[in-house]
Order: sequence, then structure tokens, then C-alpha cells
Amino acid sequence: MTKEISLKIKSKFTNKFKSGYPLIFKDALLNSEVLKEEGSIVKLFDERNHFIGKGYYGKQNKGYGWVLTQKESEKIDQVFFEKKLHFALKHRAHLYEDAETTAFRVFNGEGDGIGGFTIDYFDGYYLINWYSEGIYQFKESVITSLENLVSFKAIYEKKRFDTKGQYMEDDDFVMGERAEFPLLVKENGAVFAVYLNDGAMVGVFLDQREVRRTIRDQYAAGKTVLNTFSYTGAFSVFAALGGAKKTTSVDLANRSLSKTIEQFRVNDIDYEAQDIIVEDVFKYFKYAVRKQLKFEMVILDPPSFARSKKHTFSAAKDYKNLLKEAIAITEDHGVIVASTNCSTFDMKKFKGFIEAAFKEMNGKYEVLEQFSLPEDFKTIKEFKEGNYLKVVFIKKIKG
Repeated sequence: MTKEISLKIKSKFTNKFKSGYPLIFKDALLNSEVLKEEGSIVKLFDERNHFIGKGYYGKQNKGYGWVLTQKESEKIDQVFFEKKLHFALKHRAHLYEDAETTAFRVFNGEGDGIGGFTIDYFDGYYLINWYSEGIYQFKESVITSLENLVSFKAIYEKKRFDTKGQYMEDDDFVMGERAEFPLLVKENGAVFAVYLNDGAMVGVFLDQREVRRTIRDQYAAGKTVLNTFSYTGAFSVFAALGGAKKTTSVDLANRSLSKTIEQFRVNDIDYEAQDIIVEDVFKYFKYAVRKQLKFEMVILDPPSFARSKKHTFSAAKDYKNLLKEAIAITEDHGVIVASTNCSTFDMKKFKGFIEAAFKEMNGKYEVLEQFSLPEDFKTIKEFKEGNYLKVVFIKKIKG
């Protein structure tokens, strides 16, 4: 790990990096051909050979690595990692004291100073997500830092750079005492069953914590709720706990049925009183129109990109049309919760999709409130793409 590679930055991008932009991307490099071994330390220089920053080479879908420091003499070693983790944990200290929430993020990549990995906490268990082979070369430094800073039941990991997406049984276990799964954790008093050893996902997306609570506490009571792209039914659980008249969860994945039933069960909710449907969401929209079904709340939280046999969905291109489908089956004065984790556009553009969708449907609407990432998903202003979550509560007004 001592080998350092010099990277030359094109003049039109030097100010971007000098102002603190952390992602090393190919178009900014004059000599990307020198990058060979992931995990190599890289030093960035401008075309006049002035030092800009230091980081590491690691390919992920976002780029070629991350700048970690603008101090040329600073070493990127175990001490460096421990310092960053210590500061991140200090920032979340109050979250550990909340008995009602026992699952949250403790390290959020570039938001906490080291892009390429995240660490989540699940009631004494830590889960590290690695997003490139490059950052994985620093595994020992991260694990040692965690051992020095926290007490834990066990540490698990997920290699998210494994393009095959296949995991051997128990392959995600690193150290400690193996958990018994499902592991039951709390979020604002509700319960989630999570699996740290079962594929890329654990069963719940922690970044929607405040949105789920808001649905439960302010919007769900007495409502018929449609939860599309429902995954394991987390929004449906919170809607039911908030007194929803009935929830309908729709997702294409076969396992969404058993996973959603499980989440209802661990919260003592009668899942048979709810509708859980395994079907293409777009097909379900057409069915709902045909049967003249309408809902008082519709939750839209699609993946940024998805492909089924008949549909390809891209949030950047298709979200407006998705909204139009939702508007058509939302009752007058009903609420649409529009959410996206797509990082290629900002909240302003997202609201533009909402405006265009209602205009094309000859409808009127009111924005009730909006959300971005919660406090534990720390971001930096120099990397706006890191603040990817956009959620808008929209009231459909009778025209």
C-alpha cells in the first residue's frame, strides 16, 4: 500500500478538486492509463505540477476513486481511518442512546471523509458495505479502527463491487459472534426483521426513517394506502401502525410476499387484513384503472433503474410518467409520497417532474412537505450527488 501514483488533472477541473470535490472521475484525468492496481494511493497534481490532493484508486460506478486529504504530508494509514471513524461515531453518539431506534448509519462514505464504503449499526452488530476493490484493500485498517473504537457483538460485510451479486452462505461474517437471523431491530418504536448474511440487501433502507415516521404519525390514519415497489413492505408497516384502513403492497419480486408478511408479523399486525401483491407495478396501475380502484395515499419509491420483462424504468427519464399513473388512481385530496434515490438530478428538477405530471393530467396539487437524507447519512456541500434522497408529500387537489 506504499506505492503512490501521480495523476494529472485537466486544467478545467483543477478548481473543482481544489474546492473540495472528492470523486476522482475519468474525464478529469490526463493520464488515467497509469492506474493499474486498485487500492493504490494516488496524488493529484495540476498541469503545472502543483499538488491538489491525495486519495486512492478504486473503480465503482461513480468513478475512479476518492480524494481523502488535501494535505500532501498526511498519511493514509490505520491512524487516518481511525481518526475519521472516531469523528463519525462522535457525530452519532446521541443515536446510540435512543432505545426506540436501534438501526442507523454510523459512517457515510465521502460525507464522513472517506468515499467508497459505509457502516451501518444494527443493535450491536455492524455492517460494512464496500463499493470497490480499491477501498476493500483498506479492510484491515477499517476493521482495526472499529475494534479500537466500539464494542460490538459482531461485524458483517457486503462486497457491493461483486458484479455477480452472489454470496456464499455466511460469507458476509467477519468477526465476533454470529447473529441469529432474523435480527430484530427497532425504528421509532416499530420493529424490522433484518438479515446481514443474505445477499446485497438487509431488508430495510435506513435512509427513509423520517419519511416512515411521518407517514405513521401524520398521514396514515383511516386511509387506504397503496405502497408500490414495496420491497419488504416497510412503508406499509408504518402506515398500518399509523391506523391505515388498509394497505396494499405491490412489488415484482417473488420474495417480497414472504418478506412483507414477516415484517407485519414481527409488528403484531394481521397480514391477512392487508393486500400483498406480487406483480409488475405498471401492470397493477392498469388493473387499478380498469377496476376503478382509488387510494387515499399512494407511495412511490422506485429504484433508480429497473427492468422487468415488459418494462424498463429509469427515474431520470420516466418518473414523470410514473407520477401520472399514480395521479390517476389517487383520490381527490389524497396524498402521493413521491420518492427517488436517483443522484443524477436534484430536488428542483424532481419538483419539475411533479409539476409537469399534474399539468399533463390537468390536475392541481399542493406540496405539503419534503425530505432529504436524515442526519446519520451525512453529506458534504462539495459533493451534491451524495445527498441523493428526494421525497415530496403531494396533496392532490380536486380540479
